[in-house]
Amino acid sequence: MLVSEGVLKWAMRLYPPLFFQRIVVVGFEDGFRAVEVKVKKSFFNKNPNKSIFGGTIFSAADPFYPMLFYQVLVHKGYNVKAWSHSLAIRFRKPAKTDLHFKINITDENIKDCELALNTVGRYRITLPIEIYDKTGLLCVSVLSKTYIRNLNFNAEI
Repeated sequence: MLVSEGVLKWAMRLYPPLFFQRIVVVGFEDGFRAVEVKVKKSFFNKNPNKSIFGGTIFSAADPFYPMLFYQVLVHKGYNVKAWSHSLAIRFRKPAKTDLHFKINITDENIKDCELALNTVGRYRITLPIEIYDKTGLLCVSVLSKTYIRNLNFNAEI
């Protein structure tokens, strides 16, 4: 679905699975090349150790690389599906404060993706996400593997 950066930001801010976990999309950069996300610590996502639940952090990391690739490719005219294939998460420090991260996809990532979509019909890429607390301390490292399929690819042509 074609949307603008602003529309998608507000749709994601109000999306119940993110909203109730206090996951806030700060904004998408022009052309969907990057997104900044915050996880606000609250009663709704605090565990008995007074840190943010790991599941909340995992949920914050999960959708954004596929979303960036999807939006970039749809705006270029591709008919694709994009989703998280897998995430490897390493909790380094307890998340005792709000968290934030910013991720981006490069022109090279997009060029490699388009080449694969046009030649084999699918593309996989693993990219990092580093999630920091308010003081700048690295709390969580994630490796996010995204899978993208070109729905119009026909290998017989």
